[in-house]
Amino acid sequence: MAFGGFNDNQNQAPMADINITPMVDVMLVLLVIFIITAPLFTHAIKVDLPSAQSAPAPEKPETISLSIDRSGKMFWNNDPVSESELADRIVASAQRQPQPELQLRADKDTRYEILAQVMSLAQNNGLAKIGFVTVPAKDEGK
Repeated sequence: MAFGGFNDNQNQAPMADINITPMVDVMLVLLVIFIITAPLFTHAIKVDLPSAQSAPAPEKPETISLSIDRSGKMFWNNDPVSESELADRIVASAQRQPQPELQLRADKDTRYEILAQVMSLAQNNGLAKIGFVTVPAKDEGK
């Protein structure tokens, strides 16, 4: 018998042929996947976008720090200032464009009367942006 048998005397050489059938199957599957998905990559919606031009962003106005200690002394950006000088500086600041923001920093023991006078002076002279600066309260429960 030439094709098979139980004869152990024959030395079989290792198979030297490459089986390319599984590789061809994989390549054909990949080809089909690419054929199906390729139109999705080239599909685009054409939109004619409008063009617009806007004004440049406005400058951020400067901030003026007005500190008032417990005795009623006032400090304009850390420089001591009297009440008459304060009125002149507020009028000059109100004329600037963009108008600066006045940040009031008052000691907790400062009399409310002094704060009310400063706010009234600023508002009557045209300074519209007034803010209070405080220190956040500490959580005592933590």
